[in-house]
Order: sequence, then structure tokens, then C-alpha cells
Amino acid sequence: MILASTFLTAGLAATVLPVMPAHAQDEPLRIEITDGVIEPMSIAIPAFHGDEEVAAKVRQVVADDLTGTGLFSEIPAEAQVARPGSFAEPVSYEDWRAVDAQALVTAEVRQMGENISVRFRLFDVISGQPQGDGMQFDARAADWRRAAHKIADQVYARLTGERPYFDSRIAFVQETGPKSARIKRIGVMDYDGKNTLWMTNGASLVLAPKFSPDGTKILYTSYDSGFPQIRLLDVATVTSRALTQDAQAMSFSPSFGPKGQSIVYSREQGGNTDIWLMAPNTGAGRPLTDAPSIETSPSFSPDGQRIVFESDRSGSPQLYIMGVDGGEPVRISFGDGRYGSPVWSPKGDMIAFTKQVGDRFHIGIMRTDGSGEKMLTESFLDEGPTWAPNGRVVMFTRVTPGGNGQPRLHSVDITGRNMRPMNLDFAASDPSWGPLMQ
Repeated sequence: MILASTFLTAGLAATVLPVMPAHAQDEPLRIEITDGVIEPMSIAIPAFHGDEEVAAKVRQVVADDLTGTGLFSEIPAEAQVARPGSFAEPVSYEDWRAVDAQALVTAEVRQMGENISVRFRLFDVISGQPQGDGMQFDARAADWRRAAHKIADQVYARLTGERPYFDSRIAFVQETGPKSARIKRIGVMDYDGKNTLWMTNGASLVLAPKFSPDGTKILYTSYDSGFPQIRLLDVATVTSRALTQDAQAMSFSPSFGPKGQSIVYSREQGGNTDIWLMAPNTGAGRPLTDAPSIETSPSFSPDGQRIVFESDRSGSPQLYIMGVDGGEPVRISFGDGRYGSPVWSPKGDMIAFTKQVGDRFHIGIMRTDGSGEKMLTESFLDEGPTWAPNGRVVMFTRVTPGGNGQPRLHSVDITGRNMRPMNLDFAASDPSWGPLMQ
């Protein structure tokens, strides 16, 4: 666990940081994020003070987090003529302006046995004053990466005005072996691909993990009985239990409601597939749709009042929305092609989806009424989007063509820029982005 404590900027200035002249500032330094061209904010992140080895590692993760968004460009170390001699040293704003820095991050990292303490501050170089209060994070030394993500989250939130997403985890399916006999197991990793933990052993086929809203549990489809059924996995204990065990019906594609108190999933029986609602504590379920068409891939709205899903009731796979108690669905997709795997944004304003047009696949987004459709990607096979906790970034699976094609995880900004493959040394698919960690 990481403990955070704030220390007032004024108090620091009065005790260890002499008060420096501040320029008038009507608005805080802020990146304006639009669909137009964004000029990255230039940010200086000089070497962190304290214990050199761990301080350097923490600093690098902070820099990687921020520059990885495409919203920040780091001032090179060789251009930093005003590197402070200590964390308490006053900031020389004029020197940082001379190298075109707009923001400055300073920090100190101290290791005390099995624990570390990290202090950081963020400065608005343009106005010549601190950007919010400084903060201190105390953690186990083994959790130094989380401390770094926490710093980056604070910097990102203050400079963009948006919720952050670095201190979060992703559930996924690792894939090994030939396409005709893939071995699949569920793993959990930090958002940047580090600190992987394995949740299943690959003995049976597993698909489509989905994090619970609090990040403590994972739903997934398992074939350990030879028939697709839904299981619930506890991340801390790495134990699971079956939620469905009906040998006469296939249950798959589960997803949590916003409070984790309900689960929506697909159930196939007698050749007909419908959307069902389940209480995870009892396993009791009831149908929300009853149609001869195939209904699948359901996803709750953040307020828990609506569900978006895929259906071929119009003749081809399209996206529909219905109330949490069922009722007549409303179609929201009307473009060319086939739509599937819809996922509601954490903000509630957008829906991400997979779209096939001809022999090309796309990851797209649209408003919840179907307007504003935008394609973010195009490739041989892109599928299975999942949202970052702040609704700013979408992660998905991209499969390379050919008999030896491999699935890889990629992410893209909702503007369609900053496409990034995850740096993993194994093939992976079916990502599910969890919430910010506590």
C-alpha cells in the first residue's frame, strides 16, 4: 500500500524553499486537448535527489509515463543548465525558460530499509510559481514503480485537468503455441506491461477477462468443463469459482455492472443466444432479451442504467442499447460494415467498438446515440477495445496476418493519435483495463 501526504507549498517555501518572486497567473498551466494538432508541452524532469539508484529508476518511470501520452516532450538532460543541487534549492525560473521548459518536476527519493519515501513538486515555469501542493508518497521499496506512477498521475492530472490512469492494471490473455492449438492463460500487469502476475495455469482454454470496478476480481470465460462457463477470480488469492454450471447452456462474454453487484453476460441454449443478468453472490440469472437473433458482448453504462450490446437482429451485427431491465433495444450503429464488442467509456459519453469493413478491421468510437462515429485504427485484424480509467485512451488486440500471426496489445488516444504497441516479450490478447489502484 502507498500512503500519500501533502505538504503545503507555502510551508515549504517558508522553511526550506525561500519565497521566489511570482508572476501574475490568471489560469493554471494547462494543456488544451482537442481533436486538432496538439503541440506537446515541454517538461523538464531533472535527476531526482536522494538515493541515486532508486531515484534514477523512479525518475525514468515518471518520464516514460508522461512522454508516452504524446502530450509532453521532455527537455533533454544535456540542455538542463539549471539543474538544482538539492530538493530544497529554489527554482531558477529564468534558466528553465531559457531552454523553453513550460513545466518542471523536482523530486527526492529516500530508501530506508524496506521502505521508500518520495517527495515531489511541480512548477509552472511560465508564471514562475508552484503548480499545486507538493506531495509525499511512502511505500515499500518493492513498490517503487507504483510510487513513480503516482507522481506521474499527479503531474498529468494537474497539467491536463483530466483524471489520470498510470497507477492501474490490465488483465489479459497470454497466447502461446500454434494457432491450431493455442495455450491461453490469464495474467495481470501494470498498465505499462511490468510486474506480471499469472492468474491461471493454461491447463484449460480461457477467454475475455474483465476487471471488477474495484479491481479486486476478474470475470472470465472458462472451458475447463469442456463447455464455456463463467468463472469469478479473486486477484489477491488467485482462486476462482464457477458462476454458471448449466451443462445445457453455454455462458460467456461476462461484464460487471458499475458497482460490481450485477453481471451481464451472453447465454446460448437451443441455438439461441440472449443477454442475461446475474447476481454474482447467488448466481441467479434472468434474461434481458428474448429474440431469435444472436445477442452478445454486453457492457454497462457507468450509471448502471443502460446496456450496450451486439446483435444481428437487423441482418448483420450492429450495436444496440437497452435499459438495465430489458425492453425494446434501440439501434445506434448505421455505418457500413459489421459492428461488435462495444464497451462503454468510464466517462459515459462514448462507446468504443470493433468494426469490420470488407477485409479490414477498425477500432472506433461513437457517442451513445450513435453520432460522431470515428475510426481510430485500421489493420488486418484489430479487435476487443477496453478503456483507460479516465476514458482518454483505448487499448485493443492487433493480430498480424499469416499462418504465424500473433496477437499484440496496442493503445491509441481517442483523437486517433499516439498509436503505441505494448512492449511485451509474449503474445497477448483480450485486454481489460482496471480502475486506478487505491
